[in-house]
Amino acid sequence: MFTGIVEERGEVVAVRDLPDAARLTVAGPLVTSDARIGDSIAVNGVCLTVVEVSGGAFTADVMRETLVRSSLDKIAAGDPVNLERAAEVGKRFGGHIVQGHVDGTGVILARQPSAHWDLVRIALPGHLARYLVEKGSITVDGVSLTVVEVTDDEFSVSLIPETLRATTLGMRQPGDRVNLEVDVVAKYVERLTAPHLPATRALAEHNGRTSERESS
Repeated sequence: MFTGIVEERGEVVAVRDLPDAARLTVAGPLVTSDARIGDSIAVNGVCLTVVEVSGGAFTADVMRETLVRSSLDKIAAGDPVNLERAAEVGKRFGGHIVQGHVDGTGVILARQPSAHWDLVRIALPGHLARYLVEKGSITVDGVSLTVVEVTDDEFSVSLIPETLRATTLGMRQPGDRVNLEVDVVAKYVERLTAPHLPATRALAEHNGRTSERESS
């Protein structure tokens, strides 16, 4: 588990294509200072397992499912990435609960600079819109952010100077693709309440009657 508070901006050293997978080597002196094989490190919000550590860099395998769901399918040597080690029990929890399990990708639509922050609008896949609320949390490329506004197909966030300086979001431009992870609490609430909602219950009952007729 992570908190969405980026510890370090690292750099991809190498990308090796494998059948239905890829192997990334990422330079990050801070996150590798105490890293061991088997540890979890989030790369642009994607939880990866360390398989090698050497000279301030770590290597991790990225399976096909992760490549399909995230922007890591287009990552290349030299690309900057946001890095965060797994959260430590007993430490301050600065962001929100982040699993490192990307739900999909969005595209930056526009950014509006101001004196003290940038307002960024990001296109939102339709199936994720129901999990966002104003002033709720979302993870963008591994960064825990507060939603300013949300519609059925986009949302906006404000980036403070520290976020612009310390993460790759300071470099992102309209047209760039970013990884999105919605608040897992919202997904659990939906799952638990669905059987008790009238529309969902009626659909389930209808499907049950249909199955009975087909089997008789």
